Amino acid sequence: MRPPPEIEIPPLERWLDEHLGDRMPIEVAALKGGGSCELFSLRRGGERWVLRRAPARASSSTAHDVLREHRILQAIREQDVRIAKPIIACDDPAVAGAPFYVMEFVDGEPIRHKLPAAYADSREAQGLALTELIDALAEVHNIDWRACGLESLGKPEGYLERQVPRWLAQLDSYRCRELPGVDATGHWLRENLPAEQPAALAHGDYKLDNLLYSRELPARALAVVDWEMASIGDPLVDLAWALIFLPEEGNTLALGAAGQPGGFQLAGLPTQADLVERYAERTGRDLGALHWYRVFSPWKLGIVLEGSYAKHLRGESKNPNHAFFGNVADTLLARAESLAQGGRG
Repeated sequence: MRPPPEIEIPPLERWLDEHLGDRMPIEVAALKGGGSCELFSLRRGGERWVLRRAPARASSSTAHDVLREHRILQAIREQDVRIAKPIIACDDPAVAGAPFYVMEFVDGEPIRHKLPAAYADSREAQGLALTELIDALAEVHNIDWRACGLESLGKPEGYLERQVPRWLAQLDSYRCRELPGVDATGHWLRENLPAEQPAALAHGDYKLDNLLYSRELPARALAVVDWEMASIGDPLVDLAWALIFLPEEGNTLALGAAGQPGGFQLAGLPTQADLVERYAERTGRDLGALHWYRVFSPWKLGIVLEGSYAKHLRGESKNPNHAFFGNVADTLLARAESLAQGGRG
């Protein structure tokens, strides 16, 4: 992956001096990660921050996303929730090449291809990593989003009812191969739509690699990151999304190198049922219809990844990962179909 284009120091330095006071030199360096946005380490005086910038060639909607994300974090910064506290935002692309915001630096790492090194030989730490995943999510869903001024963030009424038609329409915009079960599962989802949950602030892409974990023991989730998909909606979509990637026997989509050296040791981990029960205890929510969400989430993710695979098939993507997304989409859609038919998935 190419590093993002560098940021010109003088304009950014002047802008920070003007808005934060004092005259201080800055140091900027590109960081890995950030999803669709770009991350930079930013040092100013004795402070170390992270600058999150929309891609330099971003569309107006993508540029808006990074500022929207800042607004969400600013609204919840005083709540009992784990985030990197926002510092300041800028909508002028002349300052740093694109709109951006600055947040505090959190010294942690996501659980993606492997565990933090300190967790590798500790069953206690590995179990804690999973319970922390649930506890941090419960904190997000327990936020009083109305009191935080986030009423305009989404349309919670009819949220679930809109989902299946929306994602089938999305698929139809790029469908270019047979996808066994995708339409039948969509029909099942429409026919078995559960009653709406009380709305909550939902992260939109909640999973192990969108949390920063402590590098040392005890294992702790320090911050939930990448809020660009957040909205006001049904929180159980977040929970079921996280379940897709849990380290479990036979789960080829598990994060954290499950069953591999340096990864999650599967024996002795909290079960999915344990984690679901923990979430229910911490939120007080009724999880009687969770099965519907466990069908919907892999079905939706399969459709999302099929979009990238379709770009690869049409020769419109140079991202090598997109070539493999077709198999991943097939796995997800098969899991959703199996669950809808009463299997374990």
